[in-house]
Parts: sequence; C-alpha cells; structure tokens
Amino acid sequence: MGMVKEIMGQTMVETLCWSSQPNSFWPKRQRTVSMLPNFFELKTMLQLPSPPFTKLDECSKRYLAPNPLNVTFTIAGTVTVKNTEITDHKEMMMALMHQHFDTRERGIVLQLVSTEIDPRTMETKLSNPVELKLLKHFKAGAKRSKCELEFEIDSDFGLPGAITVTNKYDKEIFVEGFCIEGVVDIVCNSWIQPEKIDPEERIFFSNKQAYLPCHTPAGLKELRKEELRLLRGNGKGVRKRCERVYDYDVYNDLGNPEKGRENMRPILGGTTEYPSPRRCRTGRPSTTTDRKCESRVNSSVETYVPRDEVFEGRRKKSLDEEKLKGTTRNLIPFVRSCMNKCGDFKQLSDVQQIYKRKQVDKVKPEKGTTAPWSTSRIKNHVEDYFKFNTPRIINAASDCCIRDEELGRQALAGINPLSIQRLEVFPPVSGLDPSIYGAQKSALKEEHIISHLDGMSVEEAMAEKKLFVLDYHDAYLPFLNGMNAQEDRKTYATRTIFYLTPLGTLKPIAIELSLSEGESSKQVLTPPLDATSYWLWQIAKAHVCSNDAGVHQLVHHWLRTHACMEPFIIATHRQLSVMHPIFKLLKPHLKHTLQINALAREALINEGGIIESVFSPGKYSIEIISAAYKDWRFDMEALPADLIRRGVAEPDPTQPHGLRLLIEDYPYANDGLLIWFALENLVRTYVNYYYPDGNMVRSDNELQDWYSEIINVGHADHANANWWSTLSTPSHLTSILTTFIWVVSVQHSAVNFGQYPLGGYVPMRSPHMKKLLPQVGNAEEYKQIMEDPEGYLLSCLPNLLESTMFLAVINILSNHSPDEEYLGQRKDLSDWASDPEIIQAFYKFSMDLKRIEKEIEKRNKDPKRRNRCGAGIPPYDLLMASSHPGVTGRGVPNSITI
Repeated sequence: MGMVKEIMGQTMVETLCWSSQPNSFWPKRQRTVSMLPNFFELKTMLQLPSPPFTKLDECSKRYLAPNPLNVTFTIAGTVTVKNTEITDHKEMMMALMHQHFDTRERGIVLQLVSTEIDPRTMETKLSNPVELKLLKHFKAGAKRSKCELEFEIDSDFGLPGAITVTNKYDKEIFVEGFCIEGVVDIVCNSWIQPEKIDPEERIFFSNKQAYLPCHTPAGLKELRKEELRLLRGNGKGVRKRCERVYDYDVYNDLGNPEKGRENMRPILGGTTEYPSPRRCRTGRPSTTTDRKCESRVNSSVETYVPRDEVFEGRRKKSLDEEKLKGTTRNLIPFVRSCMNKCGDFKQLSDVQQIYKRKQVDKVKPEKGTTAPWSTSRIKNHVEDYFKFNTPRIINAASDCCIRDEELGRQALAGINPLSIQRLEVFPPVSGLDPSIYGAQKSALKEEHIISHLDGMSVEEAMAEKKLFVLDYHDAYLPFLNGMNAQEDRKTYATRTIFYLTPLGTLKPIAIELSLSEGESSKQVLTPPLDATSYWLWQIAKAHVCSNDAGVHQLVHHWLRTHACMEPFIIATHRQLSVMHPIFKLLKPHLKHTLQINALAREALINEGGIIESVFSPGKYSIEIISAAYKDWRFDMEALPADLIRRGVAEPDPTQPHGLRLLIEDYPYANDGLLIWFALENLVRTYVNYYYPDGNMVRSDNELQDWYSEIINVGHADHANANWWSTLSTPSHLTSILTTFIWVVSVQHSAVNFGQYPLGGYVPMRSPHMKKLLPQVGNAEEYKQIMEDPEGYLLSCLPNLLESTMFLAVINILSNHSPDEEYLGQRKDLSDWASDPEIIQAFYKFSMDLKRIEKEIEKRNKDPKRRNRCGAGIPPYDLLMASSHPGVTGRGVPNSITI
C-alpha cells in the first residue's frame, strides 16, 4: 500500500479504498444508522430482521423489483460536466429566459446499474432514474460543473458497476465522470449526443476493476456486449460527426477524379496490385465520375472520425496556432516568388535568410531605461516573426553540402535510422522482377571501393561486417520514368556504400545512381580527387538525401507507424470492451491517431497534398507506399527483430539483452533497446497477471476476435501471410502488445519529432531535386557547374516557396502539444486501485524511463560516441521520454499524436 500511495497520492488512495465515507450511504428513515463504514458492511447489516414497511413512491416501483425488506436507500453521487457550448453563458441565459415557456423535458438523465441481476426477473438491477438540470449548477466562467445528485436503490441492489446517461438537451454535452465517494468511480470523458439524434442510452462502466469476459459480473454481461455492438455499427451509410462508430474501408479517398484524369489516384487496398492496410470508414458518397472513389471533403464536410477522437481544447488550439505560423512564414516567400517568377536560390545567403539569426541587434539599455527602437531593430523583429527558428542541425553544417561523415552519422542518429543495413552481397542484387523491369545489374565494382577498405578486400570487409548500405534502388526505380516526367522533378534510384571506420563512424565510399533505361544509365561516383569530382560528389549525396527523405516520410513514417497501426486501433475499440484489461493497457496508446490520419488524408498524402507537392515521388507517392506495404511484416516491427533483419545486430547470449550491435555507436538502437526491454518487461508482467496460462488466452473470445479482425480485416491484404504469430500463449500476447506499443510511441517519435530540428536545413536534406548530374554532352549545364558549382547545386534544390512550405509542415509535425502525455505517464491508475501489483509494475516502468533518460544524457557527453557527441554534433535526444511543449527534438508521447 505504501507503493500505491507513492504513485497515486495519499488522497486518491484513501478515496479509492473501501474505507469509511460519511454521507455516502444513508438509510431513508427506515432504520436509525449514524454512519456506515463501507458498502460490504452495509450489506451485512441489512440481514437484520425486517424493518417496518415503508411505502415506495411510484417512481421507485417502476425501477425497483419487490424487496422482502422493503427498504430503499439514498446514495449521494457527483457528476462532472465540462462547460462547453451547451453550458456557456449565452446559452444558459437564453435557457433561463425560455424555461417557463418551454414545456419539453430538459436535462441529463442518469441511472445506476448494478453488477448483479435480479434472480426473479433475470434482468440487471437498476436504480431509479435521476434527472439533472445543468442550469441549476452553472457558474459563469467555470471550466466545469460538479453536480451532486441522489439515487434511490433497494437494499439488495449490490455494487454499482456502471451508469447510463441520456441527454435531453438539444446539443451535445461532455461528461467527464461520475463518482460515489469510496464506492465507485467512472471516468467518462465523452460527448453525449442529444436523445433526438442518438436515442440509445450511453453506458459507462466503473473503473474500479478490469474484467476478462469470463469474469464479467452478471449484471454487466449484456451491457458489455451491447456497447461493443454500438461501436461496430452496421457498416452502412454516411458516418455523421456526432457518431462514434469504428469501421474499416480501403483508401479510395486520396484522388479527386471530379477534377480530371490527372487528379485520379489508385485505390489502395483490396487488390494484389495496390495492397494497403485499411483506414477508418467515413461512408461519404461516391464521386460522379468514378463510383469506386469516395468524394473529397470540402469546407462544409469534415472527414469523419468517431466523435471522441476529434481534437479539442488545447490540442486543437495549439495545432491551429502552428498552422497560422506556417501560413505567416510563407507570405514573404510567396510575394518574392510572384515578383521574380522563379524563386530559385542564387546563393547560400538566400537559404540562410529563411532562418532567424542567433543574435538579433541586441542593444543593452541603460539602467532604468528601455532599449531604443532603431529602424534596424524594428526590422529585425518584424523579419524574425516571419522567419523559421534555426534548426539544431545547422550547427553540424551551414554550407550548401552535407559532409561525408555527417551523411553516415545521420543514417544512425538522424530522423531516418531505419534504412541502414549491412551489405551481405557485393555487388548489391535487386529484388525487382526482371521480366518487368529488365536485368538490374549493379554497376558497382570492387575497383570502386577497394582503396577505402584499409587494405582489406571486399570479401574480407564483408566477412568482418564492415560494409553497410542505404539501398533505395528498388523503392524508386519502378517509378522513375513517371517521376522524372513531372515538372521540376529529377531523381535517381540510389545506393550508397558505407565503410565502418575504426572510430565507429560510417564513411560513404561509393554512390550508385540509376535510371530506368538499363545498365548504361547507371553510374558510380566515389569520394572526390579534384574540384570537379568534388562538386559532382556533393550533388550525388544530395540525391541520396532526397531519396532518403522520401522513403523516410512515405514508408518509415506514414506507412509503418500511422497507416499500419490504424487497424489495430480500430479493432481495439470494436472488439475489446473498455472493461477488458488489454483495452485498459492500450487506451493511452490509441489517442489522437485516427484524427491525425484523417487530416493527413485531407492535406498530406492526398492528390495535390503536401507530400505530392514537396517530395520527389510527386503523384507516385501512394504507389510507393503500396509497393512498400507488400514487404511489411508486423513481426519484424519489433526492435530486436528489425535490427537482426537489417543485419546491424545479431543474437549473442553473452550480451545484456542477448543482442550484439555490429555498429556499437548506433544511437537509435542503443537507446531504443533500453526502452524496448523495459517496455517488454512491463507488458509481460501485466499479461501474466491476467493470463497465468495459455488456456486463459485461448478462451478469451474478445481477445481472439480482436487479433483475428486485425489480420483478416484491418490487414486483409496480408491475411494469408504465414508470418503472423498465433495468439495462444501469454508470451505471444506479450510480443504482440509490446510491438504495437513500441511502434506507436517510441518508433514514431524516432522518425517524427526530429524532422525540423534534424532535417530542417534544406541544402542538407532536400525533399526533392530538380536536376540530374550535368553531363559533358550538355554544354550549358556543364558550363554552369564549372563556372558556379555552388549556384548549380542550389538550383537543384526546391525554390524559396517550396522550401518554406516544406519547413512549415515539418515544423508542425515536430511540435508537441501542451496536453501531451508521454511514455511512462498514466492518468488512469485508478483503474487498478485493487491491483497493487499492476500499479507497482507501472511505477517501475516509469522509474526505468527516468533512469534511461539519465543514461542517454551520459551517452550524449561521451566523446567516444562520435555519432552523438563532438564539435557541432547535436546530441541524440529523440528517445528521451519526457519533453516540454513545442519543437524540442525529444519526447516520446504514448501514441501517434501528430
């Protein structure tokens, strides 16, 4: 109990325990009782001889079964309602003016539900309904109203296990919770729709205890099933904003065929050509030109997500503010682009003017005075309002090129640490079908890299596990012709070979650039020997970074975290009751993702969206996503499995976690493994508590339906894959849950929240390129690079407006909301008030994360770790669990929140 109080606080523990609570339960004059110690003692006391008969009122007769003792009791409870539109001052004043002229019944009606059934009727026991008039409890300016109310229950009512709520107002209300002090605590945090819109009573279950389906109290069994039925819906019709139905659909809403053939996009999901995970169904009408495609949203129609998933309050306000900042910072670039009709960067200073200066005309005022507002100072302040903050990565490179060692370092400690893999075959071999794409023989030869291997042969270097590769050949080559036919888009399919130096850093030693016309179109560049080869090498590296940016955003970020986890979230709401212990475990990891994915379909990955407008693949972006999904495997999303698959780690029982990294200074993997095993330990403890053996797992119908739906519906295009694990033991369940939580929290944070701090300098990480390498046969281009190589490289990059649009978006994506909840933080520990083992496990996990943060801080100061410590090298903070709001380059939220 001491541990419980340390985590939850003395007051909360005393409230949740079954202790003496004055004024909670009082007899209704039938028997003289000064105070009842607790609910169990109340039931014992009621076994006394029958008291005098008391006549029940008509309301009680309707809702209470006959009682041999003929005793009713009054129970005092409190309901908390957020003061929103229905309870704002203006609304309340209007209601007060018309209440005498409006005879309609208004209020919210609440009714207690017992955990027991009446043995005579075999129906759930209910209290009398109580109508609550919010007008009587409204206080202008208050954020919420706490309303006291009294229920009448029969003496054999049993423990309250749930409450039903009906809204008789004309507008939705937000109920935060209900409690009977010391007896029942029910967290609602949900919008209740008016009865005329949704006639179904809302049911909210007690947070007191988690129940497996087989352990559900008799009085709650049917309500548990009914609540899940309502959440699943019927799969028909247009979903309305007020609804809370979770269902699946294919990605048929990304194109806009109404605008013409050029604006059509493939439907993702349901075909072998374009496989995809499923999304949340909206049911919008089909387009008039293509009945298979869903109509696009407009200013009057929002993309549907279940009502409680919609951004509200501080989160919505923060996102709107960041959008406004992004718009403001694009005003000047837009004007400049219109004036010179091009907006290309002419010199490096043009790029640097996008960002705020570190020192801004600081004039030290004399004591007792204010600094004079000089013209230059005013100009600086105005300009800085329209400029972007200086990203952290500028400390590592402020010129127009990315240094060799920085290219290698970013593969291990940048915003895409998921692509680097060990080179096991040389030359690299393509996995593309030769009958479709021809023989894709690599142009890389031993002579290209032999001089960079410290005296080893290629075979020896591979045997020593010293060669690594960033291989984007197969991801891009099938789409190159179409991509390069787009206006201002030129790209290669790249391969970059790295050598692991004795210092533990990766050094690029060869870059292969491929076009789709065959072997003759492939060229290999190696580290430069003269001025001309130096600049060609810089352009080649820029193409590598552009390839990396596209795969990072489309595959590792959108597909692997956002899209592939959405079916898990939908299935959890559809198949697992809120009383289920696995739902309670996963609840904080489900928040906000459906809303942010819906916004992405509106403005990011859709036809003409930010992704198509800014990144090299353009309109072929969703085809690249679908192609990558063909190789997606959930079992390989577990961190140890992913590292082993990429060849950057191997099993080693002598190591602390049975795994040895082949690149010892690999910040993402080093820090990630600490969190992975701490998380796995938490989940294992939790699972074993509720499932002591495999029979418990196999007999849990909700759990089995959940996993089956994820596979057969949410990931239907992979339903027949043999790599799906069975779900028959606690170990299987631990692995599945750990992997899901890892992806939506840690892995998403690793590829998302560093986008601006570590990727916000356009010359270092351009989202697209506009030119290929200059060829000797092209006299004009070759002359330009010979006369002005820096200018030529800058002309390959996005123009000013494209760059600021890109920066505005990744700045929003890198931002933490003020109401963020981070890994290791839980606001729902009251769910396990009667399970101190579970609370202790959460406490231990929280302490583990704090120790890991200290270890990360220590590593960031270790000069031997050159990939995260050194002159101009930013520390690797992305897996620090905690953060403050804003763009911080750290912080691991519980879920995919942006």
